[in-house]
Amino acid sequence: MASAAEQLAASINFSAIGKAEELKKRIWFTLGALIIYRLGTYIPLPGIDPVAFEQSFTGKQQGVLELFNMFAGGAVQRMAIFALNIMPYISASIILQLLTSVVPSFEALKKEGEQGRKVINQYTRYLTVVLAVFQAWGISIGLQGQEGVVANPGLFFQISTVISLVGGTMFLMWLGEQITARGIGNGSSLIIFAGIVAAFPSAIVSTLELGRQGALNTGIIIFVILMSFVVTAFIVFMERAQRRLLITYPKRQVGNRMYEGQTSFLPLKLNTAGVIPPIFASSLLLLPTTLANFSQADATGWLATINAYFAHGRPLYMMCYIGLIVFFAFFYTAVVFNPVETADNLKKHGGFIPGIRPGERTAQFIDQVLTRITVIGALYLSLICLLPEMLISYAALPFYFGGTSLLIVVSVTMDTVAHVHGHLQAQQYEGLVKKAKLRGRRR
Repeated sequence: MASAAEQLAASINFSAIGKAEELKKRIWFTLGALIIYRLGTYIPLPGIDPVAFEQSFTGKQQGVLELFNMFAGGAVQRMAIFALNIMPYISASIILQLLTSVVPSFEALKKEGEQGRKVINQYTRYLTVVLAVFQAWGISIGLQGQEGVVANPGLFFQISTVISLVGGTMFLMWLGEQITARGIGNGSSLIIFAGIVAAFPSAIVSTLELGRQGALNTGIIIFVILMSFVVTAFIVFMERAQRRLLITYPKRQVGNRMYEGQTSFLPLKLNTAGVIPPIFASSLLLLPTTLANFSQADATGWLATINAYFAHGRPLYMMCYIGLIVFFAFFYTAVVFNPVETADNLKKHGGFIPGIRPGERTAQFIDQVLTRITVIGALYLSLICLLPEMLISYAALPFYFGGTSLLIVVSVTMDTVAHVHGHLQAQQYEGLVKKAKLRGRRR
């Protein structure tokens, strides 16, 4: 089955795109919102010396802090007001989704439909503020511990830092919701996507400069470039992979007419969770290390222990990263796809899987198939995110060549293309309806 990108390429019509006024408005709105986001990553926090902080950051950048900087679009390196990015909102979403599966009251809210979803979204915003305040306070304490970074350390600086960082996170959360409602694609994913893509040119230039200076072997650079193309092609192939279940509808009579039996397919994506597991896993790993990475270089105690064991490329970091990816692959698949509900809908419409009894047996069969393909999807995500990360840790390359960044870029690009294709199809259908000139019969 052709993907949305292939369908768009086959049926692309620039005149149709020019006539799609609604689509053009959404594209311009999305681009404007992303430009505002990028400008915010260059506004430094009040009361700090950006040059002194960047010099301090350079000595720590080969660690989880650089991963944080990648998701923030370089805002951490410049200690901008968007340094926390949208990660607290993602962490809050993780916690609320876990609660909807565990706490009966939250599960009841989820079943209330649109009204329950609004209440859960409001709780998510409140929790985002709490997490952002905690992380911002940790950053303010850490910044004061670095010599020459803060001009006037004290309570006023801590309060201003917390207000600036929390305000930046809440603004990005609102901006992401606006992109989702009035733009194209998922707003949160596009914000992270824009930060990663914006840093690709500088990452390529710095890698080539390391090769020119002899710090990196030319063979390693060529291998990484080729690996990036191979990984990208592999991601596209796996993201399009599906397990299609044959669905049969028997003959049925409507009025005096008899309709023949029909067959269709129930598509189950190999990676139902998409790019969510790596983002969620990275977000959770960043929570306990935020305070540790902004501590003094000679910190001792539990802060030094966290820095030592959760450093990039360390076994504990890799094991936790893989474990969280596998967990969220299964968890998010269970959240977005309900086999029991799907089996009930098939039974109501008279559909069944050949050889499987409708109802509970169908739900069990779908759940069994979904579990098997999710195992493959989780292994695929772990492989994509782990192998390049190991190479980056070994060769000290920029994080932007890692599997996580490539997975986010490719997945968000495919999702955005699918949204554009959907808007173009809607525009074509509207044109057909207008040309049909459907009118009532004249008397």
